[in-house]
Amino acid sequence: MASGTTAPPPPASLKRIVAASLIGTTIEWYDFFLYGSAAALVFNKLFFPGSDPLVGTLLSFLTYAVGFAARPLGALVFGHYGDRLGRKKLLVLSLLLMGGATFAIGLLPTHATVGVAAPVLLTALRLVQGFALGGEWGGAVLLVSEHGDAKRRGFWASWPQTGAPAGQLLATGVLSLLTATQSDAAFVSWGWRIPFLLSGVLVVVGLWIRLSVDESPVFKQALAQAEARKAAGTDKPEKLPLVAVLRHHWRDVLVAMGARMAENISYYVITAFILVYATTSAGVSKQTALNAVLIASAVHFAVIPAWGALSDRVGRRPVYLFGAAGIGLWMFPFFSLIDTGGFGNLVLAVTVGLVLHGAMYAPQAAFFSEMFATRMRYSGASIGAQFASVAAGAPAPLIATALLSSYGTSTPISLYVIGAVVLTLIAVGLAKETRSRDLSDVEATTDERPASATPADARTV
Repeated sequence: MASGTTAPPPPASLKRIVAASLIGTTIEWYDFFLYGSAAALVFNKLFFPGSDPLVGTLLSFLTYAVGFAARPLGALVFGHYGDRLGRKKLLVLSLLLMGGATFAIGLLPTHATVGVAAPVLLTALRLVQGFALGGEWGGAVLLVSEHGDAKRRGFWASWPQTGAPAGQLLATGVLSLLTATQSDAAFVSWGWRIPFLLSGVLVVVGLWIRLSVDESPVFKQALAQAEARKAAGTDKPEKLPLVAVLRHHWRDVLVAMGARMAENISYYVITAFILVYATTSAGVSKQTALNAVLIASAVHFAVIPAWGALSDRVGRRPVYLFGAAGIGLWMFPFFSLIDTGGFGNLVLAVTVGLVLHGAMYAPQAAFFSEMFATRMRYSGASIGAQFASVAAGAPAPLIATALLSSYGTSTPISLYVIGAVVLTLIAVGLAKETRSRDLSDVEATTDERPASATPADARTV
């Protein structure tokens, strides 16, 4: 079909919307990734002292995984109200929750001060972080996807995705600067708190920008149509968005979950677990490991829009499948390069891994958005993405650390990622191409659309 009945906004308006989504997601991911880096570097000493170093790291990563466990709940709650009240309101709330929790972590007393209460408080705040992020992603990508036109939706919707490497870049950069300018003792004592407290400033900036954008025109159109039907007495009883998603879009939810397996697991192995592997097995300093992730994250940020634009030309599926297959082939060379201990090889390993990851992550925003009808799109995209994170990204650093502890080699970790790649290749391979789908399709579902409403896979854009 054409790009829809809603005319795309002028370029300046669209760019402002993209900027608002990007800055918000950058702050959210900064907060989330900051925890992951701190879990690998200092939380094992501050909140789980007295353990074997790897055991302490496992416990630290366990609290890290708890944040993922809360993401499906966030997806359900934010998705429900986002499909009822609008995308913008829920995005503002998610930013407040995430920023507040991160700022509070910077004020936490450690185990040495309050004993067991310290890890309990840390876990509670991590749950709030996960809950907020579970609702953030869906709203951010939908706000952009529903404002733009079909011809360049992959490109524009990929910009909120760059919030992940931008947040990683910001978090890693701040930590790298602190570790370079402070002694280990000073960093462990108080320096680690600085990046968490900085979140308060970032949230104020993010809120100022997000409050300035308009609600999605596609959602406003859907809401107006529902109100008109209600006034005319022809409105059917509205199902909960979750019920509608599971009834009409359960295949799409499974596809989204399968698609995320390789993308999510590989990302956290490459960016979070590497800080453990490089420092404990390859003898690399934590400063060197952080710098490698810093450089690779900058490249990751740059390539995501390019992959998104390519998905507008050749389709979401081909780009996604290329990235998944590439990650599977790269895992053994990835660890072999790290084992050399050379900084150049470390940068090459992480950079190539993140470039291939970007081929999956970039089209994901448009791909998932295009799977669902408007009145259940926030719920559908969020549920598919965040439920997968519990089985994928949540335990990835934990499983990788446990495999390293048990076998003392990277081979089982490579096979673990390759197993996830196989699941993703199957899921995306069985999915329908969604490029050019009309997002103004308010009520129809994937299974109920007439043939004329099905995206033309071979159509040029």
